[in-house]
Amino acid sequence: MSFIRASLSARTVVASARRYATALPPAAKPSNLPLILGGLGIVGLAGYIYLDRAGTKVAPKKVQEKSPLDPNNFVEFKLKKVEPYNHNTAKYIFELPNGEASLLPIASCVVVKSASDADKPLLDKKEKPIIRPYTPISPSDAEGELTFLIKRYEEGKMSQYIYNLKPGEKLAIKGPIPKIAYEANKWEEVGLIAGGSGITPMYQVLDHALADPSNKTRFTLIFANVTPSDILLKEEFDALKAKYPQKFDVVYTVDKPEGDWKGPVGYINKTLIQQHIPPPSLGEKVKILVCGPPGQVSAIAGKKDGMKQGELSGVLKELGYTEDQVFKF
Repeated sequence: MSFIRASLSARTVVASARRYATALPPAAKPSNLPLILGGLGIVGLAGYIYLDRAGTKVAPKKVQEKSPLDPNNFVEFKLKKVEPYNHNTAKYIFELPNGEASLLPIASCVVVKSASDADKPLLDKKEKPIIRPYTPISPSDAEGELTFLIKRYEEGKMSQYIYNLKPGEKLAIKGPIPKIAYEANKWEEVGLIAGGSGITPMYQVLDHALADPSNKTRFTLIFANVTPSDILLKEEFDALKAKYPQKFDVVYTVDKPEGDWKGPVGYINKTLIQQHIPPPSLGEKVKILVCGPPGQVSAIAGKKDGMKQGELSGVLKELGYTEDQVFKF
């Protein structure tokens, strides 16, 4: 278990001071090394000391209590590396200082803009910085890295800007911006409806929740894309389904099937939702999360009102879901 993960688990004891729940790590196998001499449930824990086989004391390690990110100010981080993903998408991995973790709450996003020393700052027509939101896909306890999965759009000014960044260059990042405060086992069933690059907040939630050994919630994801080659994180979702078959299921649908495609074809519609998403009759036991292109979100759950949820309408309204049961990222 990483020390950052241990420190994150310690802070779940005081969840009332948090807006999210942190997954507890699996129990460690019996071992004489390390011998933990401090109670991790103590909020003010400054570190721990353990003995090696020779009985030598090892210097205490400091517990990370603060994120290197700032919710009120932009902080600049260096691009560490780029990992191509498919024909128009890549993973952009930014370096966090001193091996620290982001400690981002689940679920949350950040906003980004060009760095102060950029050769060509990204500005709008009024010469003001262009700012866009993105959801990291790296775990909140990942040490030293913050990873984004970003699709490059021909008309997307920010995605084009990030696409042209080179390792060593910086991006200004501010956050976290809390979305929905995930709480373990708050709901019996969670339905997730996503399209295109709107999959990243869904992955953030699923990766966190399913790794929690105490999780009892069942998750079902419907994920729409143009073609099979556009499906992001498919290997990761398939792996989660194989690992947690009783807790997670995923259904892919595409507009333009290719090759031996055997899944659903077309937009996410009323029939597909009725077949796979938990029903509104479950009341407070169910939550539906929606994220995707504005047109898709509007058709399924109604338009958002800026940063507010906006009125529930569309397919989910027609099927009988209530505003309390639906959240739009």
